[in-house]
Amino acid sequence: MPASWKAQRRVTSPRKTRVAIVFGGRSTEHAISCVSAGAILGALDPDQYEVVPVGITREGRWVLASGDASQLSINDRKLPEITAASGDALVLAADPTATGLIVRDAAEGVSELAGVDVVFPVLHGAYGEDGTIQGMLEMAGIPYVGANVFASAAAMDKEFTKKLAAAEGIPVGPYAVLRAGTSLSEADKERLGLPVFVKPSRAGSSTGITKVSDWADLDAAIATAREIDPKVLVEAAIVGREIECGVLEGESGGAPEASMLAEIHVDDADWYDFETKYLVGSRYTIPAGVPDTLARQVREYALRTFTALDCAGLARVDFFVTAAGEIFLNEINTMPGMTPTSMFPQMWAATGLEYPKVVDRLIRTALHRGTGLH
Repeated sequence: MPASWKAQRRVTSPRKTRVAIVFGGRSTEHAISCVSAGAILGALDPDQYEVVPVGITREGRWVLASGDASQLSINDRKLPEITAASGDALVLAADPTATGLIVRDAAEGVSELAGVDVVFPVLHGAYGEDGTIQGMLEMAGIPYVGANVFASAAAMDKEFTKKLAAAEGIPVGPYAVLRAGTSLSEADKERLGLPVFVKPSRAGSSTGITKVSDWADLDAAIATAREIDPKVLVEAAIVGREIECGVLEGESGGAPEASMLAEIHVDDADWYDFETKYLVGSRYTIPAGVPDTLARQVREYALRTFTALDCAGLARVDFFVTAAGEIFLNEINTMPGMTPTSMFPQMWAATGLEYPKVVDRLIRTALHRGTGLH
């Protein structure tokens, strides 16, 4: 463990808010979580915040990481990763009367780390964005950035996102749900048509998704998705523009606010896949080049989706807009990418809220909200 961390375990500044940045994790989005965390680490004002960087390995081991943001970036297409060698083992005590974090130092044995004020769980996908760590933090009584247990789980599961949104009158495209052991019926094939997108129901960052233009390729696409999640969605392709909107919880418990819209342009790729998002890059337009009336409708749908799922903190809501002006919800992300190229911080920067101010606001709203029922 770096000497600086040993010192910080003995002396903390009462002036600073102590923030645990939790990143990595067991999901297929491990690397993107690391990149997001690196950006957040770089955005926090060291005069205002004392940071405890907590990495989670792919196996689920918690470690006290170095906090070096340069190690949490994509370099020459090489993705960052947290391993057991990244730092001393760490345990979160799920006890609201305890200090929260316990370090198991190979040289010094077990010791307590001064309690944190708030956790920023920069975890994408399973075991992080799906309500699991949110439940642990509720048990520990530690405020955290982002949606609560229910909203995190509902937004992570594309089936229930669509059902809750549709119940609020928000349009969703045609789809079918394939639970473990089931396959797509001939009636569903006729209803959905070709092409379709086959995706894990509970994953993100475009992992495990296949575009199918021939039914002969469907079984292989389902198998690919089921490597991540036994429950699979088959969605009819919607021909249109990809429009995104960022949502932030209102300050001091106020109404949520919607950002300026962004339009994603995928020039050389068939669709907005993982490589296009994070390795090659895509073009975008902020504000999106859509008529004002349509932009207002998209922003309204984004806010309604945020509220329908009982979200908090932040979300990125993604839509398709057809040439006829029809709007369809694609998905909502309760912990969207926060990397330097991610759309959520860029949309808010264009709206007038720069990245460090976004991060600061998220922490302040989390502290104001606290834990428990609201």
